[in-house]
Amino acid sequence: MSVMFTPSVIRGIEIRNRFVHSATYEGLCPDDGAVSDDLVKRYVNLAKGGVGLIIPGYMNVSADGKGLPYQTGIYKDELVPGLKRLADAAHEYGAKVFFQLAHAGRQTKPDIIGGKPMGPSNKRIDPNYFFWPRQMTENDIRRVIEDFGKAAQRAAQAGADGVQLHAAHGYLINQFLSPFTNLRKDDWGKSAENNFRFLKEVYQEVRLNLPEHMALAVKLNSHDYTPKPGITPDLAAQYAEWLTELGIDAIEISSGNGTWAFMTVCRGDVPVAEIRQSLPIWQRPLANIILGRLRGKFDVSESYNLDLARQVKPSMPKVPLILVGGNRQLSSMEQTVSSGEADFISMSRPFIREPFLVKRFQEGKTDQASCTSCNRCFAAMPNDLPIRCYAQGFPAK
Repeated sequence: MSVMFTPSVIRGIEIRNRFVHSATYEGLCPDDGAVSDDLVKRYVNLAKGGVGLIIPGYMNVSADGKGLPYQTGIYKDELVPGLKRLADAAHEYGAKVFFQLAHAGRQTKPDIIGGKPMGPSNKRIDPNYFFWPRQMTENDIRRVIEDFGKAAQRAAQAGADGVQLHAAHGYLINQFLSPFTNLRKDDWGKSAENNFRFLKEVYQEVRLNLPEHMALAVKLNSHDYTPKPGITPDLAAQYAEWLTELGIDAIEISSGNGTWAFMTVCRGDVPVAEIRQSLPIWQRPLANIILGRLRGKFDVSESYNLDLARQVKPSMPKVPLILVGGNRQLSSMEQTVSSGEADFISMSRPFIREPFLVKRFQEGKTDQASCTSCNRCFAAMPNDLPIRCYAQGFPAK
């Protein structure tokens, strides 16, 4: 039997195989973030399709932590019944479920959260939204840490098997971890230890609010690819070591920044026309130029985060490593897991196109995902379109 179809364990929770659905913005909820029928249907299909661990994403823990209009929320108690319906539906078909807990920080728009976005620092004008965020106060920081803890309680009430803290892709925890975005001069910045403090205290608050049997994982950037140094592989390895000392149950290794280096998150084609369509008319000519220059520079290579993961893995020898990014060929996945370079293989775009991909792998009907990394599904987000494969183009307006 292929190693990809052998079970493995995260904090005593048996996952039926090595396939993980990486947290993906779905755009399938109403404005308040309540779970919808379409959202449940998406994860039922993935569970029926054989995915071992489903991480829905990303769920904002605070009202001002929302990054996109129609994302799933976990910021208030009224959302728990819907979240329970989602977890129960996936469990019915054999999948385990970790809820991803996130706060957008500065990586959002004022009209989405009804106020000025905030971050660790008020430096560096945002190149996507053209604003300076406000710097978080001590009260802001404490309140958001508590919000993560309350969200963890809701995840437990909803019956999730675990939670994952989103510390990648330029969202708030990543903003604190990265020396590119964290320019504070107090005890929440200025050194690697201080930059790590926010994640450490979020971790501790969440762990306090989870039952002992629930897993606590982190999605961690191994490289930010920001214009000036942010998280590098060496710094990621240090963070992974500190997380291991805290008792983290699993780490998903990713890379890229959604604001300053967005094509490093999702390699592949640059969907210029589709992204341009989401912008105000006055921004479109400049977008044509900027996006056009990116074409051909971010082609997908198989498991493009694997070399970075190899640099981080020695710092977390006994912690399960989940690898995301460009995983397409079953033989490559088998090699990565068999060699011990990763314990689980995580995918997003392939599961958007083929929710039954794992089943097709197991039945020998294919040995490679059919996703071409056209990234139109990625461009759907700023266009307020729900998640699905748009390889044939966007619907006519």
